[in-house]
Amino acid sequence: TVSQQGLATLLSLGDMVIVLYIALATQLLIYCGIMRLFGVKLRTFFREARTPMATAFATQSSSGTLPLTVNAAHRLGIPKSIYAFSLPLGATLNMDGAAIRIAISAVFAANVIGAPLDFISMVQIVLIGTLVSVGTAGVPGAGIIMIATVFTQVGLPIATVALLTAIDALVGMGCTALNVTGDLVGTSVIARSEGDELKEEFVEEAPAA
Repeated sequence: TVSQQGLATLLSLGDMVIVLYIALATQLLIYCGIMRLFGVKLRTFFREARTPMATAFATQSSSGTLPLTVNAAHRLGIPKSIYAFSLPLGATLNMDGAAIRIAISAVFAANVIGAPLDFISMVQIVLIGTLVSVGTAGVPGAGIIMIATVFTQVGLPIATVALLTAIDALVGMGCTALNVTGDLVGTSVIARSEGDELKEEFVEEAPAA
């Protein structure tokens, strides 16, 4: 599909990937600000979170990364009573990377057909994209189905989904890594808000199954 559309389309897809990762990096900075606000040590957090983040990036599956995310939370010193509930819930509902992807994909599709989005359309994309991302499965390839659903609801051409399929893996990796990071950030913030002191040293033993 990309070869038929020509070089301009390929370059626009590259621009979209760059914009997406800038947005993901911005969201990560917001996470860092929230953690600093609640007193979570960033160095300790990313030391433990790097393994689930890298695994999510490679596998594009937040559900498949869940055991590693649970282990990271345990090594951070978060009580099991918190992470045993928040992490599985987050792996199902907290798809912030997917929500960012929907918005950027919609703008890309609008630019491809030469029809700028008005304010009402943007609001629709935000609302529908958020709701759809909540119900998205945490497995590879689910993002394309999610985008197709949103495009149908807001009247964007479904044909542009074929173009987005060409970069599905590139964008899916970053979005999944952000999803998993968000789960751990939320769990850490909840633990701190409950008055728990997170560990500064490694915790060697793994959590009970």
